[in-house]
Amino acid sequence: MSDLHNLSVKALVSLLQTKEVSAVEVATRFLARMGGNPHNAYLDIDSEVTLAQAQVSDAKLANGTAGPLEGVPVAHKDVFVTRDFATTAGSKILSGYRSPFDATVVQRLRTAGMVTLGKLNCDEFAMGSANENSAYGPVQNPWDMARVPGGSSGGSAAAVAAGLAPAATGTDTGGSIRQPASFCGITGIKPTYGRASRYGMIAYASSLDQAGPMARSAEDCALLLSAMCGADLDRDSTSLDMPTEDFAASLNNSLEGLRIGIPKEFFGEGLHADVRAAVDGALREYEKLGAKLVPISLPRTELSIPVYYIIAPAEASSNLSRFDGVKFGHRAKDYTDLVDMYKKTRAEGFGNEVKRRIMTGAYVLSHGYYDAYYLQAQKIRRMIADDFQNAFKECDVIAGPVAPSVAWKFGENANDPVADYLADIFTLPASLAGLPGMSVPAGFGAGGMPVGLQLIGNYFKEAQLLNAAHRLQQATNFHLQKPAGV
Repeated sequence: MSDLHNLSVKALVSLLQTKEVSAVEVATRFLARMGGNPHNAYLDIDSEVTLAQAQVSDAKLANGTAGPLEGVPVAHKDVFVTRDFATTAGSKILSGYRSPFDATVVQRLRTAGMVTLGKLNCDEFAMGSANENSAYGPVQNPWDMARVPGGSSGGSAAAVAAGLAPAATGTDTGGSIRQPASFCGITGIKPTYGRASRYGMIAYASSLDQAGPMARSAEDCALLLSAMCGADLDRDSTSLDMPTEDFAASLNNSLEGLRIGIPKEFFGEGLHADVRAAVDGALREYEKLGAKLVPISLPRTELSIPVYYIIAPAEASSNLSRFDGVKFGHRAKDYTDLVDMYKKTRAEGFGNEVKRRIMTGAYVLSHGYYDAYYLQAQKIRRMIADDFQNAFKECDVIAGPVAPSVAWKFGENANDPVADYLADIFTLPASLAGLPGMSVPAGFGAGGMPVGLQLIGNYFKEAQLLNAAHRLQQATNFHLQKPAGV
């Protein structure tokens, strides 16, 4: 029992199916570790709900109706609505909100047998690169409590790294799975846009948001992704009409002859030397495994930042207009009329970063500026996607750093939001193109902090990415390293 929290999802599945351990025992172990909410990773915990789900899983394991992940615990980023736990999206404006239904991703993982541990802290409405924008306090990085865990899925990354959950869900709009996975030394994958349903996932930027799993290894991510993905056409208009796929089936394929593209724009000025060294080391391992490194160019990489920070706030300004104090969430106590109630409710309920992005979005969509900003950004977005398609003519997978540096200390960018935005330069291009991307532990940099290797694939090539990540993890042990005390 003492090291159940250090076991992989696959190992837990094996123990549960052979009845060497019960789902209740596994859940109890994690609930005990979650006591006191280390790292401020969780926003809602209900042990009665968790243990009741575990009891259902034990009954299914006993009668032979178990799902593929039956009894394995999972925790959900707090942008996925859940019936049994409060959903706040890290915002005061949704404090205490209870959804009447589960998000499709939550529902599918429950159908696969997973037991919900609780809801995980995140940047408010998933807007942030450090998890400092949560209305409920920042999440602490388990590797160094004085440093950020990355964002916006910082609670998810910290929970997995600290052994508070064997796996977690996250969302990635501009890097919000990959960057915190890198900063916390775990594995995370953002699938092709539309692979996982957005139904019940509180929207930030609808043309960019995508759900994905976060766990210690590529193998564990493959198991979760297989359960999460699938068409949801009746409830999500952006869902792809594609059958479910077993992403674990090809994990052990040979990498002999795999062409890995190395974009020169990812290795220029601004990339810290310690991150460069770790990434170079991982690339050398790929060469040992039979892969070939191919120089490529993604010439519009730098434009991804202004393009993203026009498109995403524009969509956010529209999506967040529903939070007005009328039907759900926070409502101001004192107001004179309906318009005054709207203003005071939103002023009280939204944090500074959310307000900043709403105002930016409203501006770029306003009369006289739509053509100059939003329309131009969409045109460049298409060019960025075309850059990737040109690159994939020369390579199978693209590799580079996830972020220019390791996790920074709390408050370092407090007065400079643009500094946070610049940290997303390597993750934004794939998001704008709707491509699958992942972060794989690749070593350690300054201060002993984790460094992630980013792998980007062509559309629907998640299995190829997971195969490349898994083979690297068979050759290295970075994904097995844990913070002190875990």
